[in-house]
Amino acid sequence: MSEITFDQIKAFQEQLAHHPAAAARSRAVQNVGPQAASREAIDGEDMKPVFSLDLDTGSVANQKKSGRCWLFATLNTVRHGIADEFGLKDFEFSQNYNAFFDRLEKANLFYENILASADKPLDDREVATYLSGPDQDGGHYDQAAALIEKYGLVPKSVMPETYNSNKTAELNSVLNEKLRKDAKVLRTLKQQHASDDAIAAKKRELLSVVYRILAYTFGNPPTTFDFEYRDDKKQYHRDTGLTPQTFFKKYVKWHFDDYIVVASDPEPSKKYQQLYTIKAANTVVERHPLTILNLPPERLEQLALAQLQAGEGVWFGNDVLADMDRKSGTLKGGLFNYNDLFDVDFHVDKTDRIVTTEAEMSHAMTFTGADVVDGKVTKWKVENSWGKDNGHDGYFVADASWFDQYVYEVVVRKSLLTEAEQAALQTTPINLPVWDFLN
Repeated sequence: MSEITFDQIKAFQEQLAHHPAAAARSRAVQNVGPQAASREAIDGEDMKPVFSLDLDTGSVANQKKSGRCWLFATLNTVRHGIADEFGLKDFEFSQNYNAFFDRLEKANLFYENILASADKPLDDREVATYLSGPDQDGGHYDQAAALIEKYGLVPKSVMPETYNSNKTAELNSVLNEKLRKDAKVLRTLKQQHASDDAIAAKKRELLSVVYRILAYTFGNPPTTFDFEYRDDKKQYHRDTGLTPQTFFKKYVKWHFDDYIVVASDPEPSKKYQQLYTIKAANTVVERHPLTILNLPPERLEQLALAQLQAGEGVWFGNDVLADMDRKSGTLKGGLFNYNDLFDVDFHVDKTDRIVTTEAEMSHAMTFTGADVVDGKVTKWKVENSWGKDNGHDGYFVADASWFDQYVYEVVVRKSLLTEAEQAALQTTPINLPVWDFLN
């Protein structure tokens, strides 16, 4: 192993002194930072929020500093149906209600995974992955589907956001500290060959404490409620004695089994036309398993556009942290030209970004429109969940290049798939490890 020598440092300094415009580049980066110093234009005609295909949607939601984009995007997609049928354009579901049960179910899954892997050492990659984040606020579309199918939905007026979601990191820390401690208790019981009844009793005891922590944080979820509202025509309505499950069935009428997550993961270890799952990430045990159909990249655009043309929004998973200007709501491939600023070739293709962990499924949003020219999408209208003060009243614009590089999965109706793709849905999915990119 070789060290950095002072002769090398001297050579680096001499090379820097002779580099073109070194002083000007230093001033730019030090004054405004690498992004602002390298940002391409964002106010051209190509990024104006005007679309040939534009669904009628309402005001955007605001997840604040929580990692619940996956849940917000799912509820945003689902609420468009209730808005059309019942005349509630700006209706919003309670994200807190489903977030409560998400954290409880994640604790249960963590306990199950810890018990199933109790014979493995703590530094085993699987066990280490479980312990790295026992109960975080991130998630997937199928996890949201499983929560809603089991627990139903409630209006935001019934269970409002009573806790400060900017403090989600603090809740993560509290839960993770408790669950890591619980892991030792459960592993010890399993390793000592305690009876199944004894282990189950201990797990119930531990889950009761998790429930109490969540109730203090989110509030205790309602079991029944009355739904009162005025529609967009100012007509008053009142429906009494609803449960979250009956409300979902009566007002939402959404069938999650009609949809499939379609990804385009080009890793050499993955195959196209192949169905995948991640059993260790099925948050709600025995409900709506995480299922992903891997297809070539061009199919993501084709399927997303087809669903928009049919009048439905499209949930999509992406890396919003790449080539994004938050304030203007711009998502543009190559937005930050680091190549010119630093005189270095920063280009890495999509496959290499994934296998080297540069790529990240960092966010979920909803496509609600597109600008189509000669059958090709030039830009997409994106409903985000960062409030109306970002972008165009909360809506972002993504160009075709950004879609190609940073959109990794979309959720579409199974009926839009080809016969061959639908046939792939009938095959047994390949189970991926919990640390896979698609998790």
